[in-house]
Amino acid sequence: MSQARLLITIKEEECCSSGICALTAPDVFDQREEDGVVFLLDKDPEPSLHAEVKDAARRCPSLAIEVEEIPA
Repeated sequence: MSQARLLITIKEEECCSSGICALTAPDVFDQREEDGVVFLLDKDPEPSLHAEVKDAARRCPSLAIEVEEIPA
């Protein structure tokens, strides 16, 4: 049985470098050292990480992360 995948989009120009995403889903998000802007560590996270990724997007104060669930 295949499971849904996530399409994760980061709007770098809107990132406020709060770091909440990296704290909430550290296996998927990190921040650039020079300016703190978010970047993806894993573009296709395992289903076990989907809840963390969605939570990170919801918590982002600048709404710089969009997550779309792609049905299997």
